[in-house]
Amino acid sequence: MEIVDNDKIKSIMYDVSKKNILPYFRNLKSNQINYKNNKDIVTSIDIEVENYLNKTLPQLIKKSNFIGEELYFKNPSILDNYNKSEYCWTVDPIDGTSNFVNGKKKFAIMIALTFKKNIIQSWIYKPLTEDLMYATNKKGTYINGHKVFKIKNKKIVNSTGSISFKYWNKKDQNTIYILKNNFKKINSYGSIGCEYFDIVLGKRDFTILSKLSPWDHIPGVLLVRESGGADCHFDKKRYKFNKKCKNLIVSNSKTLNLEIIKKIKEINHDYK
Repeated sequence: MEIVDNDKIKSIMYDVSKKNILPYFRNLKSNQINYKNNKDIVTSIDIEVENYLNKTLPQLIKKSNFIGEELYFKNPSILDNYNKSEYCWTVDPIDGTSNFVNGKKKFAIMIALTFKKNIIQSWIYKPLTEDLMYATNKKGTYINGHKVFKIKNKKIVNSTGSISFKYWNKKDQNTIYILKNNFKKINSYGSIGCEYFDIVLGKRDFTILSKLSPWDHIPGVLLVRESGGADCHFDKKRYKFNKKCKNLIVSNSKTLNLEIIKKIKEINHDYK
């Protein structure tokens, strides 16, 4: 199994941040901002960063494939790369684009390396602070070269995190609106990458998700797994990035995941 040198990825993320992202933070022009599907914001910076990573990352592993958020918009069939017996890079060039456009500080670059159904490595980089969090399967999670030790478990009533309130069917949406009252606090960063970052650091406890775009979740899921956290769908099975799924829980522990699922089943008997 190929393992990529973390310093090489750090150098790539640092360089693209300095050259392509930071010069435009709070300095974007209107002609650099557009919309996908007439609703999802995208900038020319997202596209430039993704193009750079598409040229750079596959050079690290011969015959590796590439999946990027902006490339997917033009060619959804690229998701078939996950089912090939080849390495695949998954990239979100700027996670938290809306924050970036509005001059808010929570945004990140996210990269993951997979092979078939397995997540091998992942990286989340914050350009403004130059913090890099990375993980390798079965080797732990690190931030700026220091290993992150097991996340502290919290019960549901003491937990802070985020819940997706869009993209559910009607019954599930009603379930989610009732479920939210069981937690201490619900808020969203507008950047799931930054949320995964803080779940690993113990600053947040969970996220409950509906729309599962792989570039949003593959990197963070591995970081949380390798730091002692857990992930599962409502059926208690681990996250399957190569399958179409409609829900996901990622938290500081398997215990919290199961507690959340128990509450969901009490509210919605379809999950019994």
